[in-house]
Amino acid sequence: MSDLSHVDEQGRVRMVNVGDKTESQRTARAAGAVHTSEELVQRLRAGRVAKGNVFAVAQTAGIMAAKRTADLIPLCHPLQLDHIDVTFELGRDRIEITSSVRLSGRTGAEMEALTAVTVAALTIYDMCKAVDKTMVLSDIRLLEKTGGKSGTFRRESAAGEILAVCISETRGVQKKPVEQIECVRKMGIRGDAHAEDWHRQVSLLADESADIMRKKGVEIGPGDFAENILTRGIVLKNLPVGQRLRIGDSVVLEVTQIGKECHHDCAIYQATGDCVMPREGIFCIVVEEGPIRAGDRIDVLPDSAGRPE
Repeated sequence: MSDLSHVDEQGRVRMVNVGDKTESQRTARAAGAVHTSEELVQRLRAGRVAKGNVFAVAQTAGIMAAKRTADLIPLCHPLQLDHIDVTFELGRDRIEITSSVRLSGRTGAEMEALTAVTVAALTIYDMCKAVDKTMVLSDIRLLEKTGGKSGTFRRESAAGEILAVCISETRGVQKKPVEQIECVRKMGIRGDAHAEDWHRQVSLLADESADIMRKKGVEIGPGDFAENILTRGIVLKNLPVGQRLRIGDSVVLEVTQIGKECHHDCAIYQATGDCVMPREGIFCIVVEEGPIRAGDRIDVLPDSAGRPE
């Protein structure tokens, strides 16, 4: 109990005394998501929701909620906030919400940032429930806070980098690196031999997996395992089926298969008696389309695996 500042030595809840703390500049950022239907997202893009400008109202609600956090959360201190912002980003079937709060004070604004996101999400639900009652509010989390005795906190994101993108016009051959690939929904990668409406539209391999083969003395380059995308920084083989990945500014992929059957006929297997692609490569479908090129960031979207459609 002693580690919980809102609990005293007798186990009773208390409001922390911050009177002796030094004032400092403090910031907090939080995020969350509303998962919804493609129809609703299209309506929002076109401004065709009967109750009016959803994002203007949700932004106002989030700002007001941040200012009233102490009225909602019993042990929070009333704060004089210097700045509050709430922003929205539309995906194919989701709305991502981000809040930022800044103040000069004796205690931080994490709860204000989280409350802003939560109430903005609830407002979106309220204004749009006539179109989609199956909306799911999720992933509400603190991204960053600065200032105060505890200093800076930044959430570690599951993120990596795209090292290379590759295609082949014929199945069963190594893929060749290209400057850019174009991901298309219900098809895969434009111009690739595996592009069709099936569950293995895009193949990915982590360069960390390729390192296993390099240690065996094999020279490995992009596309040698017939992967479309070579990554660094994410353990792809540990991702569950259903997990979603964001690449660059627009592309979202969904994992559909981990590994595949090995036919023992590739050049690498013939040379070493082993091949990592069947064990550690992953396959995806294209959920949101767009371009991918080397240097793009790849993120594991939080709590997306197995979420309801």
